[in-house]
Amino acid sequence: MKRIAKLILSLIMTIFLMSCQTNQSKVYVFIYDMNDPFISALSDHITTIGENYYPIQTHDAKNSQIIQNEEIERVLELKPKLLIINPVDRLGAYPIIRKAKSMDIPIIFINREPLEVDLDLYDQAYYVGAKAEQSGILQAEIVSDLFGNQPSNLNKYDLNDDGIIQTLIFKGEQGHQDAELRTEFIISTLTDDNFQIEILKTNVSNWNQDIAYRDALDLLPQYQDQFELIISNNDAMAIGVIRAMIELSMFVDTNSDGYVDKENEPWYPVIGIDGIDEAVEWIQTGHLYATVLNDASNQAYATIALARVILEGIDPETVDIEIVDDHYVWVDYRKYSLAT
Repeated sequence: MKRIAKLILSLIMTIFLMSCQTNQSKVYVFIYDMNDPFISALSDHITTIGENYYPIQTHDAKNSQIIQNEEIERVLELKPKLLIINPVDRLGAYPIIRKAKSMDIPIIFINREPLEVDLDLYDQAYYVGAKAEQSGILQAEIVSDLFGNQPSNLNKYDLNDDGIIQTLIFKGEQGHQDAELRTEFIISTLTDDNFQIEILKTNVSNWNQDIAYRDALDLLPQYQDQFELIISNNDAMAIGVIRAMIELSMFVDTNSDGYVDKENEPWYPVIGIDGIDEAVEWIQTGHLYATVLNDASNQAYATIALARVILEGIDPETVDIEIVDDHYVWVDYRKYSLAT
């Protein structure tokens, strides 16, 4: 009987130790909200690429910093070798960094960039993402191309022929770093290039397609005879606006060929950011003029490559990444339209 008891105890201890080792070998990924189409795609790519090297366990905070903090605290008790975090609030990164540092656990932030001063607190805190200002600059290049690249002689898309581009902006979140920089840099780049821009309205739709749809149904009729361009901080809101424009007959496929021809059919230019699959489909049908590709696949690759550098001690050059200023791995945006 004692031998059986010892065997059972030994088996329990073995299972427990194996469980601890499995938990420690896992890479834990914390996502701010899987309802965000781009973030969902990024998470899927991280899992697909990452599972070639490590077990991946993903947690969805459902846009709640409280939930995310609780999930991180529970995982920290398992003493993981690495955390990958897409924070709900970039300001929420500070206590997470402090806690991870106290436990000597490396941490990679993705997509939402913590404050530089917070990253500098810990030599094993990193950020992988794209520079928000670059996306605004590329949007500005798309606008310049559309209107003929001659600020003093705009083409036919200057509908009222006044030499000014009348614009509606759909903004992500008020005060959100990416929303502020994307908005700032598209306007500043165009004005630096001597384009005259009149912002008729900046509407905050919180990155959300359905919110943008409802906002656009109310907003667009107020400016129907005035706006010449719609700029969106992301594709989800751009798609919401397009849905409203179709409902308001601002986009009309008059010959029912499945494509809105901007040369011959009712059409307004809408430009987004992210390059999500649904946006690409709207580009193919002519409704979305262009987007700026926020490369989820390459960001996921860079994230897992950095994880391997941290966990396996390999040279960053061997996995084709560069760590800038000790903390940052940058992934470039790219323009995407039917012309590219």
